[in-house]
Amino acid sequence: MLPSCRYMPAAIEIQDVHKTFRRGVKALRGVSMRVDPGQVFCLLGPNGAGKSTLVKILMTVVHASKISGTILGKPVGHTATLRRVGYLPEHHRFPKYMTAEQALHFYGGLTGLRRRDRVLRIQQMLDLVGMSDWRTHKVGTFSKGMQQRVGIAQALLHDPELLLLDEPTDGVDPVGRREIRDLILHLRSEGRAILINSHILAELESICDQLAVVVKGRVALEGTINELTRDNRRWIIGYTDADLEWEDVSAKQHPHGVRITLQGGDATSAQPIIDRVRAAGGMVTEVTEVRETLEDLFMRALELAEDRDGATLGAARGRNA
Repeated sequence: MLPSCRYMPAAIEIQDVHKTFRRGVKALRGVSMRVDPGQVFCLLGPNGAGKSTLVKILMTVVHASKISGTILGKPVGHTATLRRVGYLPEHHRFPKYMTAEQALHFYGGLTGLRRRDRVLRIQQMLDLVGMSDWRTHKVGTFSKGMQQRVGIAQALLHDPELLLLDEPTDGVDPVGRREIRDLILHLRSEGRAILINSHILAELESICDQLAVVVKGRVALEGTINELTRDNRRWIIGYTDADLEWEDVSAKQHPHGVRITLQGGDATSAQPIIDRVRAAGGMVTEVTEVRETLEDLFMRALELAEDRDGATLGAARGRNA
């Protein structure tokens, strides 16, 4: 069993990351985050929020205007450490004339893998992503989803400790998306840290250990889904065959009895209501937890960012008045 992540150094720990492009375009405005070993960290946000810029900064493809922190215990940009990181870029492209095997040999060589080691790893990775039957076919004949699978195989070739996946399910069919989610969970079980950047919310809800919503270059919300939805959770309790009056909760008649809506709390807060229904001889027909979806969280983060920007603008106007 892996030791608790609490006692292991962070896979990624960065503070106050800024990036300003030419003409004053601010892509990142003070982003901080921590990704632990054995954790799937999901970086969410609308297009243009700065997610891909942040991933490129971690890989030194783009240089930050300001950054402090570490990757796998070494300063961001430490060349030898990048060999322990697997990277799937957004909109990656393989040469169309190469076969899947040839492309992986090329990229495996760039990581320093010797040829005899690459042969075995390439076969293992193509099996893992479901592309072994296509290993001798040219990349130019592949669908977008097939190219994504080969891209993930490329990111895994050198057995990295940390994976940075930029839109890994982009262009992949529903079956392939499920297989990629299962693969990510398998990689997490091996103790790898995985940072996923995506705007396809439904694909991530079941696999995120921790998430951050980035809006306009800032982290608007961060935490686990349970933490972020705790205050917006509610319980639906349905019952029949009991004549009861309710004062402190919302109770409505419906075709199959009475339905009570209980705002907030956990499962224990529903117990007194269930006990009262049963004491009155009623039958509980439904106990359902309803919480925000990842899409709800996403929209709330956008609203928070708009409110914050509006307040900042108002304060600035006040100072200049």
